[in-house]
Amino acid sequence: MERVFKLSENNTNIKTEIIAGITTFMTMAYILIVNPSILSAAGMDFGALFTATALSSIIATLVMAFYANLPFALAPAMGPNAFFAFTVVLTMGYSWEFALTAVFLEGIIFLILTFFNIREAILNSIPMQLKKAVSVGIGLFIAFLGLVNSGIVISGKFINDQGQLDGLPVSIGHISSGPALLAIIGLIITGFLLSRNIKGALLIGIVITTIIGIPMGVTVIPDGFKIFSTPPSLSPILFKLEWNNIFSVDMIIVLFTFLFVDLFDTVGTLVGVATKANMLDEEGNVPNAKQALLADAIGTTVGALFGTSTVSTFVESAAGVADGGRTGLTALSTAIMFIIALFLSPLFIMIPSAATAPALILVGLFMMSPIKEIDFDDLTEAIPAFLTIIMMPLTYSISEGIVFGILSYVILKLLNGKQKQITPLLYVISFLFIVKIVLG
Repeated sequence: MERVFKLSENNTNIKTEIIAGITTFMTMAYILIVNPSILSAAGMDFGALFTATALSSIIATLVMAFYANLPFALAPAMGPNAFFAFTVVLTMGYSWEFALTAVFLEGIIFLILTFFNIREAILNSIPMQLKKAVSVGIGLFIAFLGLVNSGIVISGKFINDQGQLDGLPVSIGHISSGPALLAIIGLIITGFLLSRNIKGALLIGIVITTIIGIPMGVTVIPDGFKIFSTPPSLSPILFKLEWNNIFSVDMIIVLFTFLFVDLFDTVGTLVGVATKANMLDEEGNVPNAKQALLADAIGTTVGALFGTSTVSTFVESAAGVADGGRTGLTALSTAIMFIIALFLSPLFIMIPSAATAPALILVGLFMMSPIKEIDFDDLTEAIPAFLTIIMMPLTYSISEGIVFGILSYVILKLLNGKQKQITPLLYVISFLFIVKIVLG
C-alpha cells in the first residue's frame, strides 16, 4: 500500500483512506438508483442500467486510484443523464442508441484531448484566485444539493392565474415532514461527531441517520427484503450504438453539449476538491491532472459501450477528502464499495437521500475555507471570484459558474489594461464560452 499509494508522503494511513473511500461512496451511492431512473425514461432497461452504472463507476474510479493516485471517485454524472433522456431522446426524438453513440464519441474525443494535454492545459489555465473560488462555489453547490435532496429547502416558484412564474426562487421546505426532519436530526448528530473530532464522522452520521429513519418511515425496508442479489444482465443495452446519424447537425449539437458540460464540470470538481485538500503544487496545478482526466475519458468511453451516459468525477468526492482521504487508496475503497453494491443492491437502495444530505451540507462548510485566501481588495480578481461562487448553486451547475467567472475575469482585466495577466488559452476558452452562449 505504501509503495503504490505513497501514504506517508501524503500524511495519511490505510484506516483513514478506507473510511474516506466508504464515506465518498455513501454520499454518491444514490447514483446507482437515480441514474437508472432517469435513463429508463428514454426506454432503457432499469436493471441493466443499474449494472452499467456500477461497472462504469468501478472502472473509471480504479483508473483514478492506480493511475492518478488521487482520492476522487467517478460515476455517470447528473445533468448529462437528464440531457440524454429528456432532451436528446424525449424532446429531439432520437433513439437512446443515438444518444449512446454521442456519448461514445465524446469519450473518444476526450481521450484524444487528454493524450495531447489539451484538457490539462485548460485545467492549469484557470487563475489561482478563481481556483479558490471554484472550491468555495462547489461547497455552496454541495450544501444546496443536500438541502434540496432532503426537502429542507424547496423550489418556491409556481404558475399563477396569468400563467406567470410567481413566488420565491427557493423557500423553506416542510421541515416537520419525515425526510426533512430526519436530515435535520442527522445534521445535529453529524455536527456533534465532527465537533468531537471523531474519525469517520460523516460515515457514522450517515449510518446512524439511516437507522433512525426506519421507525420514522423514511428508511424503507421493502417486503421480501434480502441483502444479497445477482446483478441484472447488461444484455438489453450492451454495445447498442447507432451510426446512422453521426454526421447530422443534431449530432454535432448533442456532442458539443456533452463535451462542454462534462469538460468544465470535471475541471471544476478536480480544481475545487484538490484546492480544499491542499493538493495543488507550487504553481497551483492539480497533481497528476492528465491521469485524472484520462480516468473520466476512459469511464465515458467504456460506459457508453456498457449503456450509460457520461462518466465524470463526482463532486461528492469532497466528502471523502473532508474525512482525510488524500490518495488513490480512497478511490480504490470507493470502487470496492461499488463492486460490493452490485451484489448488495437492496441494502444500498435503502439509504435515503435524507441520510446523506447532512454529510453534503457539512462538506459545503469545509469547502468554504479557501475564501479567506481570495484577494477582495483587487476587484478584477474579487468580482470574477464572487460570480464563480454565487452562480454555481444558483444555476445548479459547476460549469456555468466557471463560465461566468472566466468571462468576467477576462473582460475586467482587459478593461483595466491588465491583459498581461490573461493567458492565450483563456482567450480561446472565453471565445468558446461566448459561442456556446450564442448558440444556446
